[in-house]
Amino acid sequence: MDTYRIEWKPSALKELKRIDKTIVPRIVDAVQLLVSNPRPSGVRKIKGANRLFRVRVADYRIVYEVIDEQLLIHIVRVRHRKDVYLDK
Repeated sequence: MDTYRIEWKPSALKELKRIDKTIVPRIVDAVQLLVSNPRPSGVRKIKGANRLFRVRVADYRIVYEVIDEQLLIHIVRVRHRKDVYLDK
C-alpha cells in the first residue's frame, strides 16, 4: 500500500498553536495515521466538497483534502467543532 505525504496549510498550523496543549499530541497522532490510510473508518466526507474529509479528535475537527494522484494529504483546518465549518 502506498503512503501519503502530509502538507499543512499555514493557517491550519496557526490554528493548531491556539489549541489546548493537552489535545495537540492527539491531533498530530490522528494526522500521522492518515499517511497509511487517508480514509479510515469514522472519517466523514464533507458534503459539497469533492475531496474534503474531516476526522474527529475530542471536540476538535481536522479538515483535510486527499489528492490521490499526488499521494498527498493537505491539512486545511483544525478547529473546535462549533467553529470548523464557519468561513472566517
